[in-house]
This record gives sequence, C-alpha cells and structure tokens, in this order.
Amino acid sequence: MTTDVITKTIVLKAPRDRVWSAISDSDKFGTWFGVAFEGPFVPGQSLSGKIVPTKMDAEVAASQEPHNGLEFDISVVAVEPQDRLAFRWHPGNVEPGVDYTKEPTTLVELVLTDAPGGTRLTVTESGFDQIPLERRARVFELNEGGWAAQMKLVAKYVESVPAA
Repeated sequence: MTTDVITKTIVLKAPRDRVWSAISDSDKFGTWFGVAFEGPFVPGQSLSGKIVPTKMDAEVAASQEPHNGLEFDISVVAVEPQDRLAFRWHPGNVEPGVDYTKEPTTLVELVLTDAPGGTRLTVTESGFDQIPLERRARVFELNEGGWAAQMKLVAKYVESVPAA
C-alpha cells in the first residue's frame, strides 16, 4: 500500500462527452462534488471555491454541512478536452484559522477512457508524502474516503441529472 497516492476508478454508464461535461464544467462539478466555484476551470489559473453540500446525496451532504461556506483554492494544471482535468490543492484544508498556503499541494487528476458500457473515470491524487508528518496520515485517510464517496456522487450525477 502506498502512502503517497490515492487512486479510485469507476465505470460510469454514460457517454464520454457527458462525463467530460460533468467533470470539466466547474458548475456541474460543484453540483456533485459539493463546492461553488467562482468561475471556470482554466489551465494555469487559480480558482476559489466554497464548500456547499452536494445535491446528489443527503447523507454525504450532511457530512459536508459542518464545512459549509469554507473557502479553499485550487490551481488548475490541465484541461485536456474529453481526456483529463488536473488541479492542485491543499488537502484537508478544513481547520478554521490555519494557513495551509505554506504546505505543499497534492495533484488531483481526473482521467477519462472508453470502457464497455460507458466511460471509465480514474481519479488519482498524489503527493501526500510531502504533507507535514503530523497531518499526513489523517489527510490521506480523509481523502481516501472522500474520493470513494465522490465516485458515487459523480455516478449519480451523470446517470440521473438531465444533460443541459
């Protein structure tokens, strides 16, 4: 088992363009993930967001509620149409009053590939071994569970929300 990388994969019963829209449009991403971003995902730009409970699952929304309104930033690394969205962030950025900007970021990559019956989405978050030792295990554990939940949320989104 690695302590540096989290990888989650799911085959979504939706065409690739539908899944791409769900992950690359910051508003749609926010609907299933549980965040309101200030603008679109643009490579090389930073983007602020606020946690807002997801609209896809009441249980997950309840777990997000204590962090409702918490602000965080991401730095968009890549937007490769129909293939890959990548960004950097400070994982576990949930303690009020703590300045995480001096800590290293992790890299989150959402990659699409074709799969029988739909589209395979693989989420990889790497760089945990750079996180300060006193937070590393806890942040890894939180994000491991978080990405497992997010895979279910994106599935609900692409398989139930009408395409716009």
